[in-house]
Amino acid sequence: IADEAVSISREQVAELIGVSADEIVFTSGATESLNIAIRGVANAYLSRGKHFVTLATEHKAVLDTCDFLVKQGFEVTKLQVDSQGFPSLEELNISLREDTVALICMLANNETGRILPIADYAQFARNKGVLVICDATQAVGKIPVNALELGADLLAISAHKVYGPKGIGALYVKRRNPRVRLA
Repeated sequence: IADEAVSISREQVAELIGVSADEIVFTSGATESLNIAIRGVANAYLSRGKHFVTLATEHKAVLDTCDFLVKQGFEVTKLQVDSQGFPSLEELNISLREDTVALICMLANNETGRILPIADYAQFARNKGVLVICDATQAVGKIPVNALELGADLLAISAHKVYGPKGIGALYVKRRNPRVRLA
Protein backbone atom coordinates (compact mmCIF):
# COMPACT_ATOMS: atom_id res chain seq x y z
CA ILE A 1 0.00 0.00 0.00
CA ALA A 2 2.82 2.41 0.85
CA ASP A 3 4.58 1.69 -2.46
CA GLU A 4 1.36 2.42 -4.32
CA ALA A 5 0.85 5.71 -2.44
CA VAL A 6 4.42 6.82 -3.23
CA SER A 7 3.96 5.84 -6.88
CA ILE A 8 0.71 7.82 -7.14
CA SER A 9 2.36 10.81 -5.46
CA ARG A 10 5.31 10.64 -7.83
CA GLU A 11 2.91 10.63 -10.81
CA GLN A 12 1.02 13.63 -9.38
CA VAL A 13 4.17 15.67 -8.79
CA ALA A 14 5.47 14.81 -12.25
CA GLU A 15 2.18 15.88 -13.84
CA LEU A 16 2.21 19.12 -11.82
CA ILE A 17 5.54 20.20 -13.37
CA GLY A 18 5.23 18.53 -16.78
CA VAL A 19 7.81 15.75 -16.51
CA SER A 20 7.99 11.95 -16.24
CA ALA A 21 7.44 10.21 -12.93
CA ASP A 22 10.82 8.47 -13.19
CA GLU A 23 12.47 11.92 -13.02
CA ILE A 24 11.08 12.73 -9.55
CA VAL A 25 13.15 12.12 -6.41
CA PHE A 26 11.45 12.68 -3.06
CA THR A 27 13.40 14.57 -0.38
CA SER A 28 12.77 16.13 3.01
CA GLY A 29 12.07 19.54 1.45
CA ALA A 30 13.27 22.15 -1.01
CA THR A 31 16.46 22.83 0.96
CA GLU A 32 17.54 19.20 0.67
CA SER A 33 16.49 19.15 -3.00
CA LEU A 34 18.67 22.19 -3.71
CA ASN A 35 21.59 20.75 -1.74
CA ILE A 36 21.39 17.47 -3.65
CA ALA A 37 21.13 19.30 -6.98
CA ILE A 38 23.96 21.78 -6.43
CA ARG A 39 26.39 19.51 -4.61
CA GLY A 40 25.45 16.55 -6.79
CA VAL A 41 26.27 18.28 -10.07
CA ALA A 42 29.34 19.95 -8.56
CA ASN A 43 30.86 16.55 -7.86
CA ALA A 44 29.52 14.78 -10.96
CA TYR A 45 30.78 17.41 -13.41
CA LEU A 46 34.24 18.13 -12.00
CA SER A 47 35.74 17.41 -15.41
CA ARG A 48 33.71 20.30 -16.86
CA GLY A 49 34.82 22.83 -14.27
CA LYS A 50 34.32 24.29 -10.82
CA HIS A 51 32.33 27.44 -11.58
CA PHE A 52 28.69 28.19 -10.74
CA VAL A 53 26.53 31.24 -11.41
CA THR A 54 23.62 32.37 -9.25
CA LEU A 55 21.87 35.56 -8.23
CA ALA A 56 22.66 37.51 -5.07
CA THR A 57 18.92 37.46 -4.28
CA GLU A 58 18.57 33.68 -4.14
CA HIS A 59 17.12 31.90 -1.11
CA LYS A 60 19.49 31.18 1.78
CA ALA A 61 19.35 27.47 0.92
CA VAL A 62 21.06 28.22 -2.40
CA LEU A 63 23.45 30.89 -1.13
CA ASP A 64 24.60 28.75 1.81
CA THR A 65 25.26 25.78 -0.47
CA CYS A 66 27.17 28.02 -2.87
CA ASP A 67 29.24 29.33 0.06
CA PHE A 68 29.98 25.71 0.98
CA LEU A 69 31.20 25.07 -2.57
CA VAL A 70 33.54 28.07 -2.37
CA LYS A 71 35.08 26.56 0.78
CA GLN A 72 35.61 23.36 -1.22
CA GLY A 73 37.58 25.22 -3.91
CA PHE A 74 34.77 26.06 -6.34
CA GLU A 75 34.13 29.53 -7.73
CA VAL A 76 30.66 31.09 -7.55
CA THR A 77 29.61 34.24 -9.39
CA LYS A 78 26.71 35.94 -7.61
CA LEU A 79 25.05 38.36 -10.01
CA GLN A 80 23.47 41.53 -8.65
CA VAL A 81 19.96 42.46 -9.74
CA ASP A 82 18.47 45.79 -10.78
CA SER A 83 15.72 47.67 -8.93
CA GLN A 84 13.13 45.42 -10.60
CA GLY A 85 14.86 42.26 -9.37
CA PHE A 86 16.40 41.16 -12.66
CA PRO A 87 20.06 40.51 -13.47
CA SER A 88 21.59 42.18 -16.50
CA LEU A 89 21.22 39.73 -19.39
CA GLU A 90 24.60 40.87 -20.71
CA GLU A 91 26.28 40.16 -17.35
CA LEU A 92 24.47 36.84 -17.11
CA ASN A 93 25.68 35.77 -20.54
CA ILE A 94 29.25 36.93 -19.88
CA SER A 95 29.34 35.15 -16.51
CA LEU A 96 28.62 31.77 -18.15
CA ARG A 97 32.11 30.53 -18.94
CA GLU A 98 33.59 27.43 -20.48
CA ASP A 99 34.14 26.00 -16.98
CA THR A 100 30.66 26.89 -15.66
CA VAL A 101 28.82 23.82 -14.44
CA ALA A 102 25.41 25.29 -13.59
CA LEU A 103 23.26 28.39 -13.43
CA ILE A 104 21.09 28.43 -10.29
CA CYS A 105 17.99 30.66 -10.28
CA MET A 106 14.69 30.78 -8.45
CA LEU A 107 11.55 31.08 -10.56
CA ALA A 108 9.60 33.22 -8.08
CA ASN A 109 11.39 35.35 -5.50
CA ASN A 110 10.12 34.56 -2.01
CA GLU A 111 10.57 38.15 -0.79
CA THR A 112 9.57 40.30 -3.77
CA GLY A 113 7.21 37.99 -5.62
CA ARG A 114 9.10 38.75 -8.85
CA ILE A 115 8.75 36.02 -11.49
CA LEU A 116 12.05 35.59 -13.30
CA PRO A 117 12.21 34.62 -17.00
CA ILE A 118 14.04 31.35 -16.37
CA ALA A 119 13.41 30.13 -19.93
CA ASP A 120 15.34 33.14 -21.26
CA TYR A 121 18.19 32.54 -18.82
CA ALA A 122 18.17 28.83 -19.69
CA GLN A 123 18.68 29.67 -23.36
CA PHE A 124 21.92 31.48 -22.52
CA ALA A 125 22.97 28.49 -20.41
CA ARG A 126 22.00 25.95 -23.07
CA ASN A 127 24.05 27.81 -25.69
CA LYS A 128 27.13 27.29 -23.49
CA GLY A 129 26.37 23.75 -22.31
CA VAL A 130 25.59 24.91 -18.76
CA LEU A 131 23.04 23.08 -16.58
CA VAL A 132 20.09 24.99 -15.12
CA ILE A 133 19.02 24.40 -11.52
CA CYS A 134 15.68 26.04 -10.75
CA ASP A 135 14.23 26.67 -7.30
CA ALA A 136 10.50 26.63 -8.07
CA THR A 137 9.42 26.36 -4.44
CA GLN A 138 7.47 29.63 -4.35
CA ALA A 139 5.99 29.21 -7.84
CA VAL A 140 4.57 25.68 -7.97
CA GLY A 141 0.86 25.69 -7.20
CA LYS A 142 0.58 29.44 -7.75
CA ILE A 143 1.49 29.76 -11.43
CA PRO A 144 1.82 27.12 -14.15
CA VAL A 145 5.25 25.50 -13.93
CA ASN A 146 6.59 23.21 -16.63
CA ALA A 147 10.21 22.19 -16.08
CA LEU A 148 10.73 21.39 -19.76
CA GLU A 149 9.36 24.73 -20.98
CA LEU A 150 11.55 26.51 -18.40
CA GLY A 151 14.62 24.67 -19.68
CA ALA A 152 15.39 23.40 -16.17
CA ASP A 153 17.67 20.39 -15.83
CA LEU A 154 16.92 20.15 -12.12
CA LEU A 155 13.98 21.73 -10.29
CA ALA A 156 13.25 21.86 -6.56
CA ILE A 157 9.85 22.07 -4.87
CA SER A 158 8.41 21.74 -1.37
CA ALA A 159 5.13 20.08 -0.40
CA HIS A 160 4.11 22.49 2.35
CA LYS A 161 4.04 25.41 -0.10
CA VAL A 162 1.15 23.69 -1.88
CA TYR A 163 -0.72 22.61 1.27
CA GLY A 164 1.05 19.28 1.50
CA PRO A 165 2.74 17.94 4.62
CA LYS A 166 5.87 19.61 6.01
CA GLY A 167 9.05 17.64 5.67
CA ILE A 168 8.50 16.51 2.08
CA GLY A 169 10.02 17.93 -1.07
CA ALA A 170 10.84 16.80 -4.54
CA LEU A 171 13.66 17.20 -6.99
CA TYR A 172 13.16 16.85 -10.72
CA VAL A 173 16.30 15.41 -12.32
CA LYS A 174 16.25 15.40 -16.12
CA ARG A 175 16.81 11.88 -17.49
CA ARG A 176 17.07 12.58 -21.22
CA ASN A 177 18.44 15.04 -23.76
CA PRO A 178 20.81 15.13 -21.91
CA ARG A 179 20.57 12.96 -18.83
CA VAL A 180 21.76 14.85 -15.74
CA ARG A 181 24.22 13.04 -13.51
CA LEU A 182 24.42 13.51 -9.74
CA ALA A 183 27.21 12.30 -7.49
